[in-house]
Amino acid sequence: MDSLSPEQRLEKLKLELPPAPEPMGVYRPFLIVGNLAYVSGHGPFTTSGNLIKGRIGADIDMDAGKAAAKQVGLSILSTLRHNLGTLNRIKRVIKVLGMVNAAENFQKHPYVINGCSELFAEVFGEENGIGVRSAVGMGSLPDNIPVEIEAVFELV
Repeated sequence: MDSLSPEQRLEKLKLELPPAPEPMGVYRPFLIVGNLAYVSGHGPFTTSGNLIKGRIGADIDMDAGKAAAKQVGLSILSTLRHNLGTLNRIKRVIKVLGMVNAAENFQKHPYVINGCSELFAEVFGEENGIGVRSAVGMGSLPDNIPVEIEAVFELV
């Protein structure tokens, strides 16, 4: 899949993007500065537009959390496509910040955020789809979502 464009990879992976989410507060979900695209924190929206909810290590397990992080990645891709017209305008992933709504004793935050990072590596290729990253635990997240992720991308 190395010579494929991000849009071709997405199609080959048979992944369905959820609708691009609307802001739930006073902020922009997407902003271009120079050749960088900043994507605000996104939650795990399903293709029907519903939020996945639950605290990892209390309400849901870490595999369900990882799946939720992949859904967040799909929501981010949806926002990128909605604002750019195509994922082919993305040159590379620069930074991913993953926040995990976790029980106090939960310690596998990087494992959970791998759900998003693995998706980006599949869609943009390993060379361009893996950027720098932080994966941190939070005492809570809005609407009791398990994961919130923001990201920065370099544009072609």
